[in-house]
Amino acid sequence: MSGLKLENVSYRYAKADRNALRNLNCSFDEGRLYAVVGPSGSGKSTLLSIMAGLDAPTEGAVLIDGENLGGLDLDRYRRERVSMIFQAFNLFPLLTVLENVCYPMELNGASKADAEIRAKAILESVGIDAGKHKRFPSNLSGGEQQRVAIARALSSGARVLLADEPTGNLDVENGEVVMDILRRLAHDEGYCIVVVTHDHDIAETCDVVYRMSDGVIKANEVA
Repeated sequence: MSGLKLENVSYRYAKADRNALRNLNCSFDEGRLYAVVGPSGSGKSTLLSIMAGLDAPTEGAVLIDGENLGGLDLDRYRRERVSMIFQAFNLFPLLTVLENVCYPMELNGASKADAEIRAKAILESVGIDAGKHKRFPSNLSGGEQQRVAIARALSSGARVLLADEPTGNLDVENGEVVMDILRRLAHDEGYCIVVVTHDHDIAETCDVVYRMSDGVIKANEVA
């Protein structure tokens, strides 16, 4: 089964007097939408960084499809197997919507023509019609920018999506649209999707909720 698994993962920042993550054991499987919630400083962002391969555990292991990240090319891992979606969208401001979504595919070796065909289909699937493909991100609403960011994450072919407060800059209506897209991707298309959020209403719409406190995952709830 595709997905991420953490085995006895701990992490300590340099010069820190205690671990930011403490002996975490948890799984994130394909076909499910996960929420990670907890107060500021609880370890949510550190967990996301570890899962994205941006930091390595001080102890323990992170596995993707049974493979230890410690033995993988992490640049390639982030290009092909895991994608991130950010609260601030992080789109390239000087690239059009279509060019933003083509970028990961071209980075992975796709021709411009092939990338454009797939990008257009992905954009349509998240509700961004052809009339907006040549616009720059600044000419879109926040909700539209986040949908483009989701499309860009999908274009890499990664099956694991890590979303850091994806509704944090959106109003309630647009936040619900984004969560509906993520839920569909998990349930209908088999993606493994992890949403880090402060919004407990958002968390309650997910399949599994992991609650963090002081670097420990306290419990998980199946919605």
